[in-house]
This record gives sequence, structure tokens and C-alpha cells, in this order.
Amino acid sequence: MTRDALRCTVNETVRGVWCALLTPLDRSGGVASARMLAHARRLLDEGVDGVAPFGTTGEGQSFSVAERIDGLDALLAGGIPPSKILAATACAAFPDTVALTRHAVAAGCIGALVLPPFFFKGIDDEGLYASYAGLIDGVADPRLRLYLYHIPQVTAVPVTPVVITRLRAAYPGVVAGLKDSAGDLAHSRALAAQFRDLSVLVGHEPHLPAMLAAGGAGTVCGVANLYPRLVRRLFDTAGTAAGPDALAEMSNLLNILLDYPLLPAMKALQATLTGDEGWQAVRPPLAPLAAGIRREMEDRLRRSGMIAAQSTSPG
Repeated sequence: MTRDALRCTVNETVRGVWCALLTPLDRSGGVASARMLAHARRLLDEGVDGVAPFGTTGEGQSFSVAERIDGLDALLAGGIPPSKILAATACAAFPDTVALTRHAVAAGCIGALVLPPFFFKGIDDEGLYASYAGLIDGVADPRLRLYLYHIPQVTAVPVTPVVITRLRAAYPGVVAGLKDSAGDLAHSRALAAQFRDLSVLVGHEPHLPAMLAAGGAGTVCGVANLYPRLVRRLFDTAGTAAGPDALAEMSNLLNILLDYPLLPAMKALQATLTGDEGWQAVRPPLAPLAAGIRREMEDRLRRSGMIAAQSTSPG
């Protein structure tokens, strides 16, 4: 297929409040697909606009290609509309990224969220461009909507404006947006100013109101797993008199949560909020939050009003 043919024909873009899904595990350590489906349904019912499975929050790099395909298929078979799914498809192995992205496109997902190559460090713009261009050529489907994923504190490979500009010139309409999880508000604002027709989404929730004012499209974030209505309120009240209260509540939550190993802490808190201790399980190399540390975190959240007084973790 020629590059001229690789023009996306889908008009929808990712905007609003999207949840970077946590991945529940079963007792054998596999993906608990039924629980993930129930979780996604609940989030949509509570005001989230869509879900992004198997990203950073979802421990995506700890799961095989087959597990990620099966997990996405379970969401679709369970009635989650593909227009509500932004599939995280990046892998260390390039052919695996192509395979997962093809599957997401064939399934009709609104887009594919793709990290840069993240094992080899010191990658220059030429190498980064070649990787994304190779993915687009390898998928070879005009329905592809690509969302670049900038999280350099994890990958050590930034997605640069030079690469974004070059990809957009070579593949018009394919790059639909970018998730900026660097936690640098000035950088996010600069992206929104330079690429006004792209959906620039933030991962750091407190930056959401400022980014909406700067032309940002919304958020793909982890806190929506735990407090979807708070993230919805942060989005809906941005720029209004009620906005500062929502922002203060979000900042208060993160000031506590970020003191602990983030993914184990989020899963432990999810277990407490839902009453389902199965949520605490994580895939190695991550380890569950130690009981004493979990109690300390939850005591702080309880005193801040983020956990009801009657909600307690076991032990």
C-alpha cells in the first residue's frame, strides 16, 4: 500500500476523560478478563469517555501478545464499543507492536497508543522516525489512528516535535494525537500550541484544567480507575468557579498516593475501594504493597476524606 493510501478515514478522536485501565489478575496470575470487563463497564457508567487497556498503568509490558489480544477481545465481546477503546500496543519487539496494532485496527478501536522503542537508549530522531514509520507501513491500513506516547522518565526516549512533524508530513491523517505523561506542563502546552489539530492528552491529572485552557483534548490517566467521578468533575469544571475545589481534591489525593510505589499502591487502593482483594495482585517484577505500608497509605487517605471511614484493608 502506498503512503498516499495510508490516510485515516476515521473522524473520531480521543477527547475527554479516558482511563488507563488497571489489569486485574486471577489466582494463577493470568488476566482476569471478566473482572476487567466489569471494571470497564463501571467506569463508563460513572462518566469516563473511554478506556485504554495494557498501557503503563495496566502493566502492559508484563503481558504477552496473546494475553493482550485476548484481553482486548474480551472487552469487545463484552459490549465495550471499539470507539471507546484506545489500545496500548507497543512492545520491545517491533513485530509484536505491528501485530498488536493490526489487531486493534481490525477490531475497530479508535486508535493505538504506542510508546517509542524503549530498550535501547540514546535513540536519535532518525531512529525514532524509522520505528514509527515502519509501524505505519507494517500495519498498512488506512483506518490506523496513531497516538504517540511521550513518557521519557520511563522509556528514556522522548517523542520529539521534529519526529511528530515529519510523521505527519509523510503520513497525513495517521497521527491523531499524543499522550504526554512527562508531567511537564510547559512541555504539554508547547505541544498543544504547535500541533493544534492533534489531540494532546495529559497523563498527570492536575495538569488537566490548565491544558484544557491551552487547547488540550483531555486526559488518559490512572486515577480514573479509582475515582472516575473526580476526574470527570476536574474536566467538567475546568475554567469554572467549582474548578479549584476539584483540582485541590485531586492534588491532595496525589500528594499521598505518589509517596508510594505507584502501581502496587493503586491496585491496593482499588482492592479497598471495591472490597475485592484480588485487585491487589500485580505481575512480577512488581510486588504487592506490604501490609504495613498499605495501612499507612490508607490511613492517610482516610484522614483526607478520600476513603470512607468504614473501608479498611485486611489485617
